[in-house]
Amino acid sequence: MNKILCALVAACVFPASASIRHYAASIETSDWKITSDNRLQCTLKHHVPGYGDALFTSMASKKLNMEFELAMQRLPKTYDVAAVYSVPPSWMPGEMQRKIADMPIRKQYTGDLPEQTAWTILSELEKGFWPTIYYRDWYNQQDKVAVGLNASNFIKQYHAFSQCVSNLLPFSFEDISYSVLNYQKNSDEFTRQSEKKMAMIGEYLKEDTDIELVLLDAYTDSYGGSWHNEQLSVKRAEKVKRFFEEMGVAGDRIQVTGHGERRHIAANDDELAREKNRRVVIRMAKS
Repeated sequence: MNKILCALVAACVFPASASIRHYAASIETSDWKITSDNRLQCTLKHHVPGYGDALFTSMASKKLNMEFELAMQRLPKTYDVAAVYSVPPSWMPGEMQRKIADMPIRKQYTGDLPEQTAWTILSELEKGFWPTIYYRDWYNQQDKVAVGLNASNFIKQYHAFSQCVSNLLPFSFEDISYSVLNYQKNSDEFTRQSEKKMAMIGEYLKEDTDIELVLLDAYTDSYGGSWHNEQLSVKRAEKVKRFFEEMGVAGDRIQVTGHGERRHIAANDDELAREKNRRVVIRMAKS
């Protein structure tokens, strides 16, 4: 962005007498990087020299999501509101800058924007515009600050980032960290629904290396002898443990307990109730 354009944009946002400090990468130094690229999290980062980093992040979840974070080297000292504009670079004659949103500034917190605004900023960058954030400096009341995101060298990394987002798992740790698997009668075979749940958990375990502990508590219904049921519950839990080990979880991080016919969660007077008692409860803990 040339100095004339910066001055014009600033005049639209702040009084003409205001002193504005501009932070933005030059065309030559504009650097976009993917700092996290897996099925749990995708992060696209842009460094703003002398100021901090702009981060776009999407997480594994049941819903598509996106968040923008402005990670400042000097955190805000006061509460305020910043104005976010899409600003055309000097090589777009005739294009006008336009306001995208307001960004709340919170004391001692980095700035952030919700999903819809984050996607809007990305689409403006894709078109070649420079999203720019304006606010009053909390350390020098005589100054205003403008933080620009340079669209140079953006497209290639954005396409890779979009591919990463499309490959995110459609569920999060919270969705599978406490799970209940049910079994066929007098067997260690899963019900069809539990097989699907196990596949989900397995997909997650392949990606998340921060799982510290997996607790497997197995139970049966009350049909059959108590010793037989206890052994059957252990057999069921051990089968789940082997499944997790095949997914890359170290065996010493998996604890198995067979409770047999103890701790029923339903009566045993019909098949539906007994099916609820034939279960393995999976609990996970992360570092």
